Amino acid sequence: MGRLPEAVQAELAERLDPVDAELGRRYPGRRPGRQPVHTVYVPADRCHAGLVPEWGALALAAIVDHPPRPYPGELHDLVTGKLRREPIEDLRIDFEDGYGVRDDSTEDAAARAAARALRAGLETPFAGVRIKSLTGPVRRRAVRTLDVFLDALLDGAAAPPRSGRFVVTLPKVSVPAQVEAMVLLCERLETAYGLPAGWLRFEVQVETPAAILGPEGLATPGRLIGAAAGRCAGLHYGTYDYSAACGIAAAQQSLAHPAADFAKAVLQVAAAETGVWLSDGSTNVLPVGDTAAVQAGWTEHARLVRRSLERGYYQGWDLHPAQLPTRFATTYAFFRDGRVAAVGRLRAYLERRSAGILDEPATARALAGYLLRGLDCGALTEAETGFDRAALAAL
Repeated sequence: MGRLPEAVQAELAERLDPVDAELGRRYPGRRPGRQPVHTVYVPADRCHAGLVPEWGALALAAIVDHPPRPYPGELHDLVTGKLRREPIEDLRIDFEDGYGVRDDSTEDAAARAAARALRAGLETPFAGVRIKSLTGPVRRRAVRTLDVFLDALLDGAAAPPRSGRFVVTLPKVSVPAQVEAMVLLCERLETAYGLPAGWLRFEVQVETPAAILGPEGLATPGRLIGAAAGRCAGLHYGTYDYSAACGIAAAQQSLAHPAADFAKAVLQVAAAETGVWLSDGSTNVLPVGDTAAVQAGWTEHARLVRRSLERGYYQGWDLHPAQLPTRFATTYAFFRDGRVAAVGRLRAYLERRSAGILDEPATARALAGYLLRGLDCGALTEAETGFDRAALAAL
């Protein structure tokens, strides 16, 4: 028997039960369900109902027109099958930098047309719209575009798109007040359109240094997530705006620059265990031109995709159909290369036997998550992992 009075347990519970509850609220763990491996940004005036199969066909044509293939032969059936079946996992209809500034009637028309195209046949697992920022010069236009887009998207629809499959991208975020304003806008739109509370979610696009470190020298991303009141679906790194704001010369601007790595490391720590997804940025070195130029573009894109995956960024931006072969091939290779080791370590952990590596429960969860991501994107099958999806999800 110990000597500690039982009352001490009650004292500790009084102090720490509220702390446990708050930690559980702020850090609920990895968000369940599939995360797309990329987001494809397409200017709003280029969106049409046949866009998705068109991108797939163009990607397949690039492989044929510019041999050799930008991936090993054993990946050929997987990659070409993906390009025929599901070439775009997440589509973002862009009204910001990719679209530019137009007069109100033109942007209104583009918003209605893009929304109708999304309803009519832009079949992707995830989709959404990037509005202009909520900064003063373009705030009114940003709000109007989202309102017009939702009006056309929901008009006469039997039901809104499933919650979590539609997301709004909010660019140029610098401070929590802008995120709080976006929460208010979402609430008002849900009321206006009779949508369920919490249906509208948004991504925070990190393109300014202030979104990483505030004027007091304190990290900003955790405050942005908190200000979103549960509506923040992701933090997306904006390669070129952020690099330019940091004074990096144009020739050196890249998602592999040390300044980018610092920003993304801060984002990664802030988002850990919150259920908020992370996405790396884009590369403007496109695989276009003659075969030598296309092959060089593929080599650079594959290098950057692999680099992001190895650093725990499982999603990135793609801006051109010819980037799709290297996006999927590199992603598939990443999961297939590590499959045997991951399966072996997970089985050893579950069977409590030594395999040369003593894994912790947290590592077992990471191994299961790795295999689940491979299943979700089509890189692996359940037979190849030796586990069914439910068993991995339970871990």
